[in-house]
Amino acid sequence: SLSLSVCNLCVCLGSSGWSPSPRDRQPWMQIDLGRKYRIVAIATQGTFNSYDWVTKYTLLYGDRPDAWTPYVMRGGNMTLPGNWNYYQVKRNVFHYAFTAKHLRFLPMGWNTENGGKIGVRLEVYGCPYGRAKENTDGDDMVAYSFPGGRMRTLQDHYALNFKTLEKDGVLLYSEGLQGDSIMLELKTGRLYLHISLGSSTVHNTNGMTTMRVGNLLDTQHWHYVTIKRNGREVNFTLDSQTERAVLNGEFNYLDLDKQIYVGGVIEKDTPHLPGKINFRGCMENVFINGINIIYKTKYQEPDVRLAPKKVLFRPNNYLQVPGFFRRNRLAVKFKFRSWDYTGLLMFTRFADELGSLELGLSEGQVNITLTQRDNKRLRFAAGYRLNDGFWHTVDLAAKDNLLTITIDEDESSPLKITNPFQVKTGDRYFFGGCPKTNNTARCVTKLARFHGCMQQIFIDDEPVDIDVMLQRKWGRYTELLLGTCAITDRCTPNPCEHEGRCIQSWNDFLCICNSTGYKGEVCHNSVYRESCEAYRLNGKYWSGNYTIDPDLSGPLKPFTVYCKMKMNRAWTIIEHNRIDSTKVTGSSVDRPYIGDLQYVNASWDEVTALANTSLYCEQWIEFSCYKSRLLNTPHGRPYTYWIGRHNESHDYWGGSFPESGKCGCAINQTCTDSKFWCNCDADYRQWYADKGYVMFRDHLPVRRVVIGDTNRTGSEAHFSVGPLRCYGDRSIWNTIAITKPTYLTFPTFRPGNSADITFHFRTYRTNGVFLENSDDHLRNFIRIELNSTTEVIFIFMVGDGIRNVTLRTPKALNDNEWHYVEAEINAKMARLKVDFFPPAIHKFPGQTYINMQFTQPLLVGAANHTLRPFLGCLRGLRMNGVPVDLEGKVDERNGIRRNCTGACLNASIPCRNGGQCIDGYASYTCDCNNTAFDGYYCHLDIGAYFDVGAWLRYDIRKEPIPDDAWWANFWIEPHWHNFTLGYNTTTDDIEFSFSTQQTPAVLLYISSFHKDYIAVLLKKDGTLSLRYRLGLLTHKFQLTNRNLADGFPHFVNITRHNYTVWTQVGDIDYDIQRHNSPGLVGCISGVRYNIFAPLKAYFRPNVTNPPVTTQGYVVESNCGAFPPVLGYVPWEDDPWFTGLCKTTLLSMHLFSCSFQFEVAKHLIVTVSLMLLFLILYGMYIYLYRYKGSYHTNEPKNLESPSSARPLTETLRKEKKSLPEIQEEAPSE
Repeated sequence: SLSLSVCNLCVCLGSSGWSPSPRDRQPWMQIDLGRKYRIVAIATQGTFNSYDWVTKYTLLYGDRPDAWTPYVMRGGNMTLPGNWNYYQVKRNVFHYAFTAKHLRFLPMGWNTENGGKIGVRLEVYGCPYGRAKENTDGDDMVAYSFPGGRMRTLQDHYALNFKTLEKDGVLLYSEGLQGDSIMLELKTGRLYLHISLGSSTVHNTNGMTTMRVGNLLDTQHWHYVTIKRNGREVNFTLDSQTERAVLNGEFNYLDLDKQIYVGGVIEKDTPHLPGKINFRGCMENVFINGINIIYKTKYQEPDVRLAPKKVLFRPNNYLQVPGFFRRNRLAVKFKFRSWDYTGLLMFTRFADELGSLELGLSEGQVNITLTQRDNKRLRFAAGYRLNDGFWHTVDLAAKDNLLTITIDEDESSPLKITNPFQVKTGDRYFFGGCPKTNNTARCVTKLARFHGCMQQIFIDDEPVDIDVMLQRKWGRYTELLLGTCAITDRCTPNPCEHEGRCIQSWNDFLCICNSTGYKGEVCHNSVYRESCEAYRLNGKYWSGNYTIDPDLSGPLKPFTVYCKMKMNRAWTIIEHNRIDSTKVTGSSVDRPYIGDLQYVNASWDEVTALANTSLYCEQWIEFSCYKSRLLNTPHGRPYTYWIGRHNESHDYWGGSFPESGKCGCAINQTCTDSKFWCNCDADYRQWYADKGYVMFRDHLPVRRVVIGDTNRTGSEAHFSVGPLRCYGDRSIWNTIAITKPTYLTFPTFRPGNSADITFHFRTYRTNGVFLENSDDHLRNFIRIELNSTTEVIFIFMVGDGIRNVTLRTPKALNDNEWHYVEAEINAKMARLKVDFFPPAIHKFPGQTYINMQFTQPLLVGAANHTLRPFLGCLRGLRMNGVPVDLEGKVDERNGIRRNCTGACLNASIPCRNGGQCIDGYASYTCDCNNTAFDGYYCHLDIGAYFDVGAWLRYDIRKEPIPDDAWWANFWIEPHWHNFTLGYNTTTDDIEFSFSTQQTPAVLLYISSFHKDYIAVLLKKDGTLSLRYRLGLLTHKFQLTNRNLADGFPHFVNITRHNYTVWTQVGDIDYDIQRHNSPGLVGCISGVRYNIFAPLKAYFRPNVTNPPVTTQGYVVESNCGAFPPVLGYVPWEDDPWFTGLCKTTLLSMHLFSCSFQFEVAKHLIVTVSLMLLFLILYGMYIYLYRYKGSYHTNEPKNLESPSSARPLTETLRKEKKSLPEIQEEAPSE
């Protein structure tokens, strides 16, 4: 282990620090540590008391000052963050330690404000690194002999370091006589571990397990390998990448015989393993369970053997240089490696204006373009898939009329071109691109710049020495790293999920998701729905085969099912191989027949996931018997049983209850023999059957049927299992309401490198946090919250500071309607989507690393410490496709309710008179907009007093519908008249109350442009009459036979269905006008016609110019109605409550409290007298009301403005059960 406080290395560069000359175009600082160190961190600081500091930099390391390896952060980024001022220290701790003797610091950005330039002070942290090193060239190896001739271990720890230029080679190998073996090898630039703890021929078990890490390991840079094994569990680590696996087989010990080979296998008759080559390169500190093999080799200890040694050739890395001028033969040779599809490899212009030669990488091939003096071009290609990241050799030779190119030294098939052209070499060769400025050699190309590595460049058969070129200033270069190849394999490990194919360029990768069933930047999102129910809810109403994905972005693959669509549900049906009857004979309890079910198109895990998320499942199971017992009931051991979801056996049969030990006939009391609980348990020599549906969802699907009583003479059984049938989706309708500031806790979300979160919400609140997950110090977290009425934010810090994605919607989201939220984050971008609005996307730069390692529980409903709590409803929460059981956290005491029910469910005082309850979840309000009433509970009448000749008119329409609009609507919609006014005119709903002593009077008059009208009249004798004229006929109804002009309030309710009237309050028909002299003198209150409340529109206008006209003296008054009748109002629900009397200081509040007590005493006496008066008055009304018998819709004395409606009732009323109205005699 490392102790940074005790064992560290500090390289201090004075009090001012290092600051290169501003004229230096590529400055760098190189540090010689004197010996190898294990480096774990670096800290930087600006130069003292200046504006000079570095904002970002790259760190190279190596054993030699001419071969460098860049430090690469997670995500493939090689640029480390630096300072933001000169005095604060920025420390970067490496996510993997590396060994180095030399370090090179490359500034990539620095402060330029106030004359600032490059300036740095730095410290490097690490420990001295001792090493024992061995070079091998394919003919070398070390064999270490085990003490006692064998090694048997339960735990192993192997470690070694290596570097090489070769793609293949065996590093470690050993085997045992019982099939145990271990081999570590390079294959095509990747590192493979093959390990077996032994195979079993009895159980037909193959114990070999293969693990793979890394790519492009042939870079001549050091790599660090660790293998740790504990029984069958193995951790395989290369540099910073770790793969974990559980070994195949059933053994735990590794038994190896004789010896273990390091660097390959070389014996007398075996120069290498069959099909393998030995390792060529360098290895150091090879440890086998604590034993340093290289150390033993160095001191030639007797338990190691060596092969004869040879010299290792170490090539240098090269770039570009000038060439030899005006030669008749051109020869260029170099090696390159790249991921890019296109890029310029080499360009040169011939002397004497003879043309040019261009080598370019295009679609994985080397394209040669030869341009002649008259701009005539010759184009041809060579090679195949050369952009695979490995080293490839290009060898080109040209002279007059002949050009030859060889790829990867394959001299058996060089490409030869014989065309008329001339060659005279120019003096400059350009590799990788053309200069943007000072391009005197006229390097012209349409190809993009090359991204990759080059080495071993030869011009006219002479090697190019880059050091000499730079010293003598023969060449120029920009934006190059010399002496290193910083290529990174971004596709290992594969960032594409669900078997997506990864392709890459120099600084990015792309996932090809074709034929995977998934989509998105990393093939994370399923293209299918999670269930047949989800398809039905999205408009798929026809039955057929559908592909579903129950865990969506989870690891399970999509599969095909049959969806049987119904009006109110969708059945999911999956068939299997046991639907047809299976005959069974010769089985016993000790040797039973096992009938496994193989479901069609789906694995067992996939079928189980479907059943787990369904609301209901059933499966038919049938057992036919001839002298074959089934459950052996009531008290015996079951002969036959079935195995379900959790691999548990169940001894109840179809048609009965779970774990009852019975068949369906015992439940129905129809068994053949009443002494037994199954028909087959009677054990008759006759065919019987037990069958029925298994309907307990947690036990389904059926996985296996075990039959054990068909081995007696004549015994025989047949069994069959029906398809699995499920409907519903628990994840869609898993709903809770949060009515108090609180949060729900769930296990920590562990998403890996990508995450998606989906849910529905509804609320009246303006803000609140939906969910949050973080680590212990909030250095990594994700949070989704409602920030305002039109703004949802996805906030996260997962590797590069706090970022957010904000989506703004054109409509408010706190409208108490369901809204859908989908948030996703991966290495490419973060995306937020709400409903059907366009998503908000925040794209990440290339080489971004996402670190979502959370340690705290997942919080739903608030952030940590109950910050910004959400009050409302949540439904269908899924995290990476896995449903979260919200209903499992229901706690009424803490304000978490099942289903979407808030304060409106148990409102202490319901909203009156059709007012709509607006749920604030912690509280509620009443919306009285569509009623004729006002007040906190819509309980206050809005009425008016009318003097002689006064009236009020409410205009529904200002002008009639034009004929062209009438005909247009008629052909489009047969019931067009139901929509032209904005409400349904086939139903009339009229309410009001009145009091007067003056007759006659027109209480209410509603008319149309076509002479149709509705009128409520108070005739001369005080009786109430209703008049309808629809078309040519006038209908007259006598509503009461007694005098209502008695000065008391009376309530009128009229409901009509299945008529059509176009209405407007306007001039009164002549036949009605004669009843309105001198007009109403009295009060009308609570007037409502359908959705229109004329008095409320006049006295409580909510628009600038309400469509109301008055004449005469009309003043607001509630004299037309009784006082509202409300129940007891608890003080906590009373909006006018101001607080209780508290006497914390007795002397100060004594007078106040005593005064309140006197007031309360007088108030009680007054209320008692009023109640006595109301009781007497009620008795009088009761006796008066029932002194006769009425069969008409007579108006009743007002008991309340309107009966309180259920909270969920809309404005449109149900059909009322009222007595039929007797039509008046036609003679009136």
